[in-house]
Amino acid sequence: MDVTIEEIRAASEAALLAHGAGAFQAAEVARAVARAEETGNIICGLYYLESYCTQLASGRVNGTVEPEVTAPRPGAIQVDAKLGFAQPAFARALPRVVEAARANGVASLSVCHSHTCTSLGFFTEQIAAAGLIGIGMTNASAIVSGPGGKRPILGTNPIAFTVPGDGAPAMHADFSTAAVALGKITMAKAAGEPIPLGWAVDADGQPTTDPEAALGGSLRSAADYKGWALGLLVELLAAGMTGSVSSLDVKGLKLPDGPPHDLGQFYLLIDPQGTALADRFARVAQAVAEEPGVRVPGAARRVLSSVPVEDRLWARVRELGAA
Repeated sequence: MDVTIEEIRAASEAALLAHGAGAFQAAEVARAVARAEETGNIICGLYYLESYCTQLASGRVNGTVEPEVTAPRPGAIQVDAKLGFAQPAFARALPRVVEAARANGVASLSVCHSHTCTSLGFFTEQIAAAGLIGIGMTNASAIVSGPGGKRPILGTNPIAFTVPGDGAPAMHADFSTAAVALGKITMAKAAGEPIPLGWAVDADGQPTTDPEAALGGSLRSAADYKGWALGLLVELLAAGMTGSVSSLDVKGLKLPDGPPHDLGQFYLLIDPQGTALADRFARVAQAVAEEPGVRVPGAARRVLSSVPVEDRLWARVRELGAA
């Protein structure tokens, strides 16, 4: 069935409220769920909602805590999520870090001790809406082994960036430094479908197309050593700059109970005002446009007003809101 984005937002908010989230916290998380569905990022949308609710009920995430924003340095803003959701923590810190970036040209935002933020692009596009370049990164539970190895050491450790443009982002990308997001493996398993070779290895470190074997093994980095190096950089910044845990110390993100995620996100905000950015980007974008089949990432991203949702999933979402 087709469901409007507003219906998804409202139903998500109702489900979160029913499981103990505060009004502000529920509204921010529901906004992120709806935006993920609106942009076709289904892995970060309703796919995660039941997990949020069960973890609220078990206490794995604090749904009512008020984030605390501080400024250790003029260009370095921190927000302690206090083991609550990342979305309300970011919302509280955004005005402060935007102000810092405009004053200093560059500023950083460390979101400390939070639940998984799910879609990083949700945050970097808010930075770009303020006229700033936004770059974000986060770590996750260890599921990625190094090239030639078999022990999971890193999370999928995504990175996202959004470049502001005239009325819309000039460029937007949000991707895992692993060969694939973990959710695509679990979705393939649920559908009884194989996965492409190169996504993962089994517990013995052997390449596999079996999603179940992959879940018992580990994912591979995107672009081999290049993705591995980038994933390590994300790990160091997301955990090290926020004082949050490393991927090795995070249990499965969707497990119903257990220790809080205690993850970190690290953002860089760059003010392009007074630079040649717009002119230089326009020249590159023109060259891209002249190449058939080539595009600037995110430049033609579709925004949907409604999306197809499986009847069973939508019924479950409604049940969560009535709990």
